[in-house]
Amino acid sequence: MKIAVISAMQEELNRIVSRINITTETRIANRIFYEGEFNGHQIVSVFSHWGKVAASMTTTILLTVFKVDKIIFTGVAGSISPNLNIGDIVISKNLYQHDMDSSPILPRYEIPILKNSYIETPTEEIKKAFDAAKKLIDDDFSIHFTEAELNKFNIKNPTVIIGDIASGDEFVSEETTRNRINNDLPSVVCVEMEGAAVAQVCYDFNIPFVIIRTISDSANDNSHIDFPLFIENIASVYSEKIMENLLSES
Repeated sequence: MKIAVISAMQEELNRIVSRINITTETRIANRIFYEGEFNGHQIVSVFSHWGKVAASMTTTILLTVFKVDKIIFTGVAGSISPNLNIGDIVISKNLYQHDMDSSPILPRYEIPILKNSYIETPTEEIKKAFDAAKKLIDDDFSIHFTEAELNKFNIKNPTVIIGDIASGDEFVSEETTRNRINNDLPSVVCVEMEGAAVAQVCYDFNIPFVIIRTISDSANDNSHIDFPLFIENIASVYSEKIMENLLSES
């Protein structure tokens, strides 16, 4: 089986790429696709760039050129649930596009042709990702970080949940957008810019996928963190360790 690992930011991907025994680097459409072995598995890893179009293009290349059998997307997201804190992890269940609106022709949020407003993550992939993330949290989580790093972002007892995710070509930081998503799509727990696009392409190709998101902010006007430092010191470590658990040879 050949597995693809995607992140929307190079910084999120660096630790994973450093763990791959790279055999080939291929440049296509301003992207570098790293092929090799990670924990005994054949991997293709790539930085997709931000947004749904970039994610869709990257996913399509992975499926048509590299013939991958599964796609894992890992990165950060903003929480719109009061029960999620910075450092918590969300494993995708249903993926919505919060900027999809073909009304009045179709109901708002409905994906044209699919006649549904969301795409569901395969159950088996949810379980695998949840177990891998839970192992990170449960197995002496603090050894991967300094006390100063955890204190800076007020990370104390991170949790892992399975939840609905909404994607859109917008960095959600305004309360009006957050409130609209909360009201219209009440099951959604976090927002980002790529997951639903990856899900739709995988759905069309009948390829399994899962989206794994680390909460980096609260997707509102009061979100003030050192985002680059969070990506480098926290989120990238999460991604590396979760992938390590997911791709353990056992």
